[in-house]
Amino acid sequence: MNQVKIHSVATQLPKYSQRTWETIPLLKNWLKDEDERYIRKAEKIFEGAQVDQRYAIMPPEDVFTKTTFEDKNNLYKEAAKLYGKQVLEKALSKSGWKPESLDYIITVSCTGIMIPSLDAYLINSCGLKQNIVRLPITEMGCVGGVSAMIYAYQFLKSNPNKRAAIIAFESPTATFQYDDKSMVNIVSSAIFGDGAACVLMSSNPEDKGVEVIADQMYHFYDKTHMMGFDLVNTGLKMILDIEVPDTIAEHFPKIIEPFLKHHNLDIKDIDHLIFHPGGKKIIEAVDNLFGKLGKNINHTKAVLKEFGNMSSATVLFVLERFMDEPQPKDTIGMVLSFGPGFTAQNILLKW
Repeated sequence: MNQVKIHSVATQLPKYSQRTWETIPLLKNWLKDEDERYIRKAEKIFEGAQVDQRYAIMPPEDVFTKTTFEDKNNLYKEAAKLYGKQVLEKALSKSGWKPESLDYIITVSCTGIMIPSLDAYLINSCGLKQNIVRLPITEMGCVGGVSAMIYAYQFLKSNPNKRAAIIAFESPTATFQYDDKSMVNIVSSAIFGDGAACVLMSSNPEDKGVEVIADQMYHFYDKTHMMGFDLVNTGLKMILDIEVPDTIAEHFPKIIEPFLKHHNLDIKDIDHLIFHPGGKKIIEAVDNLFGKLGKNINHTKAVLKEFGNMSSATVLFVLERFMDEPQPKDTIGMVLSFGPGFTAQNILLKW
């Protein structure tokens, strides 16, 4: 079996950004016809979300402006092509790889609709080879970045001397529902932001990197209602159940312990949890479990604070921080994310 390595990770942020305290006046203006207590509750959600800043593909005031699904989706498509190209070129430059050396491209996004998918445009704009294998992933939500790494790992371990690129681009701001004053829309607006990330992986023995040693997809029964989007006339409407953090906490041992035991490991053997920052309550649920063992998820907390939840790209922002730090030999890391389905997916890494 071929050894598969993560060679490098790069990230890219959109043009516009705003601090949370700057967003609150826009929020209050949007809610101006609502009850004062409801407005204050919404304000407290933004203030307590542990997101200090978020980035967006459009000016902040445009997010809180009524537009059509077509207009927002057109913005999404142009931004996907722009930032997808930028982050792929950044990753290739970081690695010293030529675009034509890639054999497999996976693009990940759930916050807009485009056919052809992003990978088709990147073949043209980045000069990728004509026989590259393509895989667009569109319906995995926040777990899509880890899903793509699992698919790349499975492809590469079966195919020697190959290289793969994963590009995750998300714009949750393009899914904001102007006429929806529900708490779900407010909570999602408080935690989500836009961003792009790229992971380069290889089964070429000459390429250095962090070794992928195992993967897992764990699916929860009868939890399809917990997370996702409804496609409505005004676009993609967020589904986010309040049960999510408690469900994760309840299932965490069932997800992790058998998987680690199968690979002759225990949770104490994990040096780094490279965890998707889904939101404040999800982080608290995992921190309570993992923190008891003297571990920390400080990079996860920092990414949420600095950028918000960028859906599938977010865990790759966390991974970049671990990849760019020197790690002792034989350090073990576990990448973990959750998404619609409901599903948990994880990858074991060894430095």
